[in-house]
Amino acid sequence: MSTSRRDVLRLLAATGLSPLLQPFGLRLAALGAAAQASDYKATVCLFLFGGNDSANMVLATDADSWGRYQSARNTGTQVIALAAPGTAAVAGGLGASGAPALGGVLPIVPATDNGWPAGTTPSGSGPRTFALHPLMPQLQSLFSQGKAAVVANVGPLLEPTTRAQYLAGSTLAHPLPPLLFSHSDQQSTWQTGAVAGARTGWGGLMCDLLASANPATTFTAISVSGNAVYLAGHSTIGYQSSATGPIAISGLQGKSLFGSAVAPADLAALIGGPAPTYPSYFQADYAAVVNRSTVAQQQLANALLAITPAAAPPQVADPLTGALAANPVATGLQTILNLIAAGQVLGMKRQTFFLGIQGFDTHIDENSFHPRLMASLDGALGYFYEALGNLNGADLTSKVTAFTMSDFSRTFTSNGSGTDHGWGGHHLVVGGAVNGGNLYGQYPTVGVALGTFVNPDAIYSGVWVPTTAVDQYAATLGNWMGVGASDLAGIFPNLQNFASNGSALLGFL
Repeated sequence: MSTSRRDVLRLLAATGLSPLLQPFGLRLAALGAAAQASDYKATVCLFLFGGNDSANMVLATDADSWGRYQSARNTGTQVIALAAPGTAAVAGGLGASGAPALGGVLPIVPATDNGWPAGTTPSGSGPRTFALHPLMPQLQSLFSQGKAAVVANVGPLLEPTTRAQYLAGSTLAHPLPPLLFSHSDQQSTWQTGAVAGARTGWGGLMCDLLASANPATTFTAISVSGNAVYLAGHSTIGYQSSATGPIAISGLQGKSLFGSAVAPADLAALIGGPAPTYPSYFQADYAAVVNRSTVAQQQLANALLAITPAAAPPQVADPLTGALAANPVATGLQTILNLIAAGQVLGMKRQTFFLGIQGFDTHIDENSFHPRLMASLDGALGYFYEALGNLNGADLTSKVTAFTMSDFSRTFTSNGSGTDHGWGGHHLVVGGAVNGGNLYGQYPTVGVALGTFVNPDAIYSGVWVPTTAVDQYAATLGNWMGVGASDLAGIFPNLQNFASNGSALLGFL
């Protein structure tokens, strides 16, 4: 009875079974560490479906970079280049260039210099300077307060890859990620490390290791956007919540069924009652799933009744018309705030949430879509961080970290009215635990092949070759959540390939 976990693992090794049972051994070790956790931590993934044009979200504004940006984007039937810092906004309508008169990009000053990649420093240049999209004033404020960070040029990689290696094609010596530029496959790759069809995501695999810290393990991983493979582990099943809270099975938990007030209770008793004389595996599995759902719904509904709900988010102004409307991104985060507060009632210690945001596939008419998306994202993240400061009477700003993911970024060049599929892109991380006010990773040299300039960071139409792997980005989040180094290596087997390319962990948390 006094046998320790270490003794169990030593016994397994003596039997020769430990290689076969190594995942089990790792799980035991992780469970022990998680069970001792006394503080609450949660991550919130905001997935920008369609491929966010991050070249218009985080920009380099030094003279050389800005000139190349304007050359690439101030063209076509619909100009998508943004205005220089300090440019005044014009309410409604378009500027002289045909682009929305949104005002100038918003300067940010990283705490440490993020210089040019080796060999690309322009002659006579000073330090690089940076800015955010003009409709992101709340992110600018959070960045200046040290509560938000930018991670530059992130994308799927199997190992550090150069432009020349990509152009040479995938080889055994230098493998490339499969099916780049495909929406479905890259959405899956970001969430799982594999193309479409993968069944487990890195968020769910982390939850497998952390769930034992929670008295209600069902609520370790929660999506407010339907099914998300990101939340699927070997034992973790992503719990799905609606925008208004837990989803009830109306036939069992409603007030009537087929016009009868007693039918719901009778149906529940039939499903959850004793097994028949000749047991049916189908019936047993169906009853288990339904019972689990009904119990979870009631448990979470009761916890939600015990909290003071988060205040409704403010409306967002349409940047093109000025009209106020509900912010669907903020509404999704309001639901997550209430679920976090309910988690405190349930005694949760580790949770992971998923919110999908649609509309980022801006091949055409980018000026109509992308500014609205940036305004919604900015307003939602600003609201979320502020609400965490007094959530059901507690300050959870340092306990919750929100971060973005997306299929890919988009081409640096314009296609005339929008942008096409890219690869590496920039991402946002927000929270009180973030080592904010900084730009992590290597911001790429921008521009396209014009005259004697050959962009060392880009392929076709200014598609950036990532310099930070999704694995590094994700492992940094996992490390903060308490996943150990050996377990991170199991979840991200390619992480070891980046040890010689700077730290495997990026330091933004």
